[in-house]
Amino acid sequence: MEREILKIENLCFDYSDTSVLRDVNLSLHRGDFLGIIGANGAGKSTLIKIILKILPYDKGNITLFGDALAKFRDDYKIGYVSQKANSFNSGFPATVKEVVMANLYSRKKIDKANRETNREKMRAALEKVGMEGYENKLIGKLSGGQQQRVFIARALISEPELLLMDEPTVGVDAKSARQIMDIICDLNKRGMTIIMTNHDTPELVRVSNKLLIFCEHGNGEFVSRNNLTMQEINDIFAGRRSHHHA
Repeated sequence: MEREILKIENLCFDYSDTSVLRDVNLSLHRGDFLGIIGANGAGKSTLIKIILKILPYDKGNITLFGDALAKFRDDYKIGYVSQKANSFNSGFPATVKEVVMANLYSRKKIDKANRETNREKMRAALEKVGMEGYENKLIGKLSGGQQQRVFIARALISEPELLLMDEPTVGVDAKSARQIMDIICDLNKRGMTIIMTNHDTPELVRVSNKLLIFCEHGNGEFVSRNNLTMQEINDIFAGRRSHHHA
C-alpha cells in the first residue's frame, strides 16, 4: 500500500486551561480530500496550525510524508491558504506577480538562471486558478474572490503535494465561492491531497472523501465519507454517535 502522506495518532492539544483537541487520529494517502467540520472553537484551525508547525502539540505522533513532524524539512511539499483576504490590506502596493512569486523567494529557490523557469511556474499557477493575464494588476484592486484565487496560486507555485486550506471561501460572494471550490476539486482530481475547513458544511461534506468531525466534546471522529448520511454526520457532530474510524 502506498505510504501515508499524513498520519496522526492520539493527538492532544490544550490552550492553557482549555482542552481543544483530544485523541485525534487520522491517516491520509495521495489524492484524499479531508474535510474538517465542527463548531467555531472546536479545534479546526488549531489542527491545521499544528500540522504547519505553527503550534506545538502536547502529546501524540504526527508523520508527514513518512517523517516525524519535528524532522520534516521538505516544506515545499505543503501549500497553505489561510482565511483570506478579509484581513488583507487593500492598499498594499504589490502586483499579482509579486504576491505569487514571493512564495518562491521565501523558499530560497530563486536564482538568476531559474528566472524563466520561475516565470513559467507563476504562469502555470495562475492558469490553474483562472487568473492568467492578471500578473501586473495590483492585488488591492481585485475583488475578494480574485484575491483569494491569487493566494491559491501563491500556494501552488511551489508545486505542493498536500494543500491545507482554512476556510478559503469565507468573505467572498457565492459565485466566487463556487469558482474557488471548483478549482480545489479540480486540483484534487489531478491527485493533490487536500485538507480543508469550510463554514459551508454541506458543501465540504459533498466534496470530501474523508471527514474529521469535531463533536461538542472536542474529540475528533475520523470517518470515511462513502456510506455516511447527512443525518449520521449530524449525529456525530452532536456527540450522539459512537466512534467508527475510517
